[in-house]
Amino acid sequence: MILVMLKSSRATALRQSLNHPVIDADGHYIETAPILKPFLVESVRDIAGNDLAKRVADGVAGIDYDETVLRPWSKLTDEQRHSQWIPRPPWWSLPAANTLDRATAQLPKLMAERLDEMGIDFAVMYPSRMLTATAIQNPDLRKAVCRSLNKFYATAYEPYADRMTPVAQIPTHTPEEAIIELEYAVNELGLKAAMINGLVHRPLNLNNNTKEGSRPNWGSTGTSRIDVLGFDSEYDYDPFWQKCIELKVVPSTHTPGMGWGSRQSPSNYMYNHIGSFAASMDASCKGIFMGGVTKRFPQLAFGFLEGGVGWAVQLLGDIIEHWEKRNRNTIRNLDPANINLDQIMHLFDEYGDEVFRSDASGLRESFANLEPPPPIFDEWADCGIDSKNDIVNRFVPHFYFGCEADDSSVAWAFNTKLNPLGARLRAMFSSDAGHWDVTDINEILPEAHELVKDGHITDEDFRDFVFGFPAQFYATLNRDFFKGTRVEKEATSLLSP
Repeated sequence: MILVMLKSSRATALRQSLNHPVIDADGHYIETAPILKPFLVESVRDIAGNDLAKRVADGVAGIDYDETVLRPWSKLTDEQRHSQWIPRPPWWSLPAANTLDRATAQLPKLMAERLDEMGIDFAVMYPSRMLTATAIQNPDLRKAVCRSLNKFYATAYEPYADRMTPVAQIPTHTPEEAIIELEYAVNELGLKAAMINGLVHRPLNLNNNTKEGSRPNWGSTGTSRIDVLGFDSEYDYDPFWQKCIELKVVPSTHTPGMGWGSRQSPSNYMYNHIGSFAASMDASCKGIFMGGVTKRFPQLAFGFLEGGVGWAVQLLGDIIEHWEKRNRNTIRNLDPANINLDQIMHLFDEYGDEVFRSDASGLRESFANLEPPPPIFDEWADCGIDSKNDIVNRFVPHFYFGCEADDSSVAWAFNTKLNPLGARLRAMFSSDAGHWDVTDINEILPEAHELVKDGHITDEDFRDFVFGFPAQFYATLNRDFFKGTRVEKEATSLLSP
C-alpha cells in the first residue's frame, strides 16, 4: 500500500518566512478521461441531443487526446506530415516519473492537501487537455462541451473552495454565446473566474473545401484568419465586456499559439511550443488595447496567462515608439506630398554618381507620384491616445501577466528605471503545476524566490508577484472573490480603499 506522506519542504519553509499569502494565478488540473468522459457524454446528450453526444463519445471533443490526436499523427508517414504540413502536437506533456505530482493534478482532494507543502495558500485552476474546448469548431458542440465542463468542475472543486477555484470555460466565437455561457457559469454554477478564448480562428471563405475537424482546434490554415475580439472583429464584443462588468468577472485568456504563424513544424513540438503563448497573448493584448476596450471599459482588467511578461514590456515600448512617430500629428511628417521635389532633385544632381544618376528616366516622377491616401490618418483613434501617459494608463492597470517560476522576465516587469515612464507591469505568479515544465511541485515557489535571492527583484516586488497582483486581478470587479478562502483576511486588507 502506497501512502501519501505530506511533508515539509523548501516551499513550506519559504512560505513560513513570508509575511503575506501566496496565490497561484494559474494552476492546472489534469483531466481524468475515464471519469470525465462519461459525464460529458451524458451532459452533452441532455444539452444538445444524441448526435452530438455520440461525437463526444467518439472523441471529437478532445478528451481522448491520445486516441484522437497523438495516435492519428503517429500513424502518418513523415512524407504525409510534411506534404500536408501537419504540426507536431504536444507529446509526453504530463508528469510521469513523479507519479505523486501526476496524481496531485488529477485529484482535487490531494491537491488541496498538498498546497501547504507547495507553499501556496490559494490557487485558481485551469484545464490541461481541454484547454482548447472553447475552440471546438462546431458551435453547438462547443457550447455544450464548455457548459458540461463547467458543471463538472464546479461540482468537483466545491468541497475545496477555501483553497482552490476552477475557471469557467467561456467560448467567444460570438458575443452572444459568450454572454449566455458566462451568465450560466456565474448565476447557475457559482463560478467566479472565467477563461475566454482570446483568439478565434475564422474561415476566410465559407465555401472552402476544408473538412471540419481536419485541423486541430488550435491550428490556423491558409483558409482562416485570427480574430482577436477587441480589434477588426467580425462582431461587436462590447456587450460581452459589459456583461463581464455586470457579473463581476474579469476575463483571462490561456489560448495556445501553436499551429499557426511560425509555430507549425510538422516534426518538432519544442519548436512549436517556444514562444507560443507569448505570441497568442501579444495578439490578444494588442487587439484589446488598439481596439480601445480599456478606454471604453476602464473598470475592466484582462489576464494573459503562461506567456510570461517579457513580450508585454516590449509591446508597451513598441506602442509608445510607434505612437510617437505615427500619431495624428507626427504622421504628417511622412506624407509623400511633403517631399520637396526641387530639393531632392538638386541633391541627386549634386551627390548622384554613375549608379544613382539624376537624369534617370522617371526619377522626378517617382517622387511626385503619391501613394493613395489612407482611409484614416489616425490609427490610434479607437484607443483615444493623446500622450505617452495615456498609453501607460490604458495599458498597465488593465493587464495582468501570468509568469512561471523560472521566468526571469519578471525582473524586467518590475524595472521602473528601464521601463517606459517608470512603468511597473503586473506580473502574476503562475505555478503551471501539472505540466511537463514542472518537475517537482514543491520547488516551484523557491524557484520563483530566486529572483529575490539573486538581487533582481525586491521583497516588495515578490509580494506583489505572488500575492498583490493575483489578488488585485481576480478581485478587480468582485471584492468578495476571496471571501471564505484561506486568504480572505489578507485580501480584504489589501483591497480596502
